[in-house]
Amino acid sequence: MSKNPFSNMGNLLKQAQAMQERIGKLQAEAANKVVEASAGGGMVTVSVTGAMQVANITIDPEVLKAEDREMLQDLLVAATNEALRKAKEMMAEEMKALTGGLGIPGLM
Repeated sequence: MSKNPFSNMGNLLKQAQAMQERIGKLQAEAANKVVEASAGGGMVTVSVTGAMQVANITIDPEVLKAEDREMLQDLLVAATNEALRKAKEMMAEEMKALTGGLGIPGLM
């Protein structure tokens, strides 16, 4: 008697649904996690959530005294990009732990 190739389909669908629920929970928890990055030796610091939202920007008052708008803009861009990179890295690590290192397309 040959095995039905669809006999494990129900079990596979349950596993996929459980994984989807865990991923949803991870993404919700990530919205509360914050990473920080700075530029210019700490002159500008940007905080970003795991949901890729800028949570806070801190600018050292000395930068404002310099009245160098271009430098401030460059520092803001650098700090924001680094904070976003760190947030993506954090999410990738969390997803890797959740999926056991499987590279599932579309998850990160």
